[in-house]
Amino acid sequence: MSEKSSGTRRSVRYSTLSDIVQDAEQLLSSHHTAGNWTFGQICQHLAKTMNCSFDGFGFTAPWFARWFIAPFIKNSLLIKPMRSGFKLPERGKAILPDENVSNEAGLQQLKTAVERFSHEVPTAPHPFFGQMASEEVVQLQLRHAEMHMSFIVPNSNGQSK
Repeated sequence: MSEKSSGTRRSVRYSTLSDIVQDAEQLLSSHHTAGNWTFGQICQHLAKTMNCSFDGFGFTAPWFARWFIAPFIKNSLLIKPMRSGFKLPERGKAILPDENVSNEAGLQQLKTAVERFSHEVPTAPHPFFGQMASEEVVQLQLRHAEMHMSFIVPNSNGQSK
């Protein structure tokens, strides 16, 4: 049975990266998704973007976006909820999830990526915001995770769909 479905998203707010993992672990056995990606795809995408904070993204936004738009929206994106519906440019497709990643594999990748933050410093420039302080990187990852994890909704009956 597919776990993709339509429905209402939930409200999510994280204080730490480990909160993301804890939330995902609690949802693993009994959830449905209110969007187009599966649980595993959401976790894998979050892991990929977290790892890019260390390894590099491999692409940058157009210069006018970095110079004229990013400075005006950066602080807002670090503290306010992100909106869904952003379409990555073709050059950013590497951070999209694999089509058939399992829930367990996606969760494991997320755990591994979060663990990196406990012993490595994220120094790779963001494709839109450029060089960011470590705490800014964490805050951006938290807001990004809140948006995506809001699509994973716990089931009231204890069964995954």
